[in-house]
Amino acid sequence: MEYKQRLTNTEWEVCECLWEQSPLTMTQIAHRLTERTGWSKSTGETMVRRMEEKGILRWEQGAKAKLYYVTFKREDAALRETRGFLQKVFGGSVGLMVSAMAEGEDLSREEIDQLYAALRKIEEKRHA
Repeated sequence: MEYKQRLTNTEWEVCECLWEQSPLTMTQIAHRLTERTGWSKSTGETMVRRMEEKGILRWEQGAKAKLYYVTFKREDAALRETRGFLQKVFGGSVGLMVSAMAEGEDLSREEIDQLYAALRKIEEKRHA
């Protein structure tokens, strides 16, 4: 199953807990969310239930409790979020985004090398 919608900030927090370690029980998730965000246990549990209903989380029955997982990879969610941001802020233009980032920041040599590497990879795919 693939979840096609963008995640809210609170949904992202829950998913981060499970991407860091899966599976977790409802109690473990709620405890981690309390540590990370200060949410009450009941708020964490409510978020898990809602996300299960939306198809973001799934569970399997463990020995004593349900074990929860995110239904998609972090990389897929990051790509979806990036595309949404790119469309919203830069009208879908990667070039405009990179230009804005480069002009507004002092990029390190490592960051510049990473940009070159990404562009070379794209170029190689086009010629393959």
